[in-house]
Amino acid sequence: MDLNLLRVLDALLQENSVTRAAERLGTSPAAVSRTLARLRRTVGDPLLVRAGQGLVPTPRAVELREEVAALLRGCDNVLRPGAGFDAVHLQRTFTVQAADLLLVGLAGSLTERIHAQAPGVDVVFLPEAVEGGPGLRQGWVDVELGVLGHLDPEIRTRPLTRMPLVGVARSGHPLFDGRIDARRFAEADHIGISRLGKRLGPIDGALAGLGLRRRTAVVVPSHTSAMMLARETDLVALSLDGWLPDTIAAMGLRTFPVPLDLEPLDLGMAWHPRNSADPGHRWFREHLAAAVLAPAGAV
Repeated sequence: MDLNLLRVLDALLQENSVTRAAERLGTSPAAVSRTLARLRRTVGDPLLVRAGQGLVPTPRAVELREEVAALLRGCDNVLRPGAGFDAVHLQRTFTVQAADLLLVGLAGSLTERIHAQAPGVDVVFLPEAVEGGPGLRQGWVDVELGVLGHLDPEIRTRPLTRMPLVGVARSGHPLFDGRIDARRFAEADHIGISRLGKRLGPIDGALAGLGLRRRTAVVVPSHTSAMMLARETDLVALSLDGWLPDTIAAMGLRTFPVPLDLEPLDLGMAWHPRNSADPGHRWFREHLAAAVLAPAGAV
């Protein structure tokens, strides 16, 4: 059925008057009368009949009144992006790809934020195993979070923040006995963090520019394992400045500025454009961004 027929029928059933229905719809009484005749043929019922100077609905019209109004509300919600969205009714699972260091700092805050508004929403965090792959395009991942790179050309992105790198070592590490300069930093044994087992990175390039070289004694796949290892040894790891200060202190670790001219890490989020206008996805992205910008335990 033509949606315009439903709108005229709704106005007629609400007003019980051709003239008032026309005023409500912004058209002429003659146009509404023609449509009423068409509706009578379609429904097989007079719908509105003359009673004195006015019109009264038939029993069939009374039955249709609420049903037609509900149909129009449903159509409006479909045709107007985001109309009628209410997070409290959302039943959905969102998948986020992020490094473990990021998710440890934001998972608790994010969960509290979303469950306060949408108790039916769950979050699955995936490691960076599909980074640079088709995860966003194929729908395996809703949002990629972190240092963005190797993205498909259609992917949408949003920058979030810039975070400098800091060194991390156990509180009693000999490095803290004096000023930590580039030479002393390079002389310490380091923990490399790479899920692909890479031993060299931007720090090695910066040290080479100063004629220095460090030893990467161990390479581990995650920041969490690197901090656990740094707690038990004299190895030096890396973290993000101001990220998880309470956790680092509780582990008996201390941070220090990396004595090199390094660019901060640009953190952002990425998603496929098919989700850009989806109200639930947009709502989740806003909460995820807020959790990154104000993580639990951040200073």
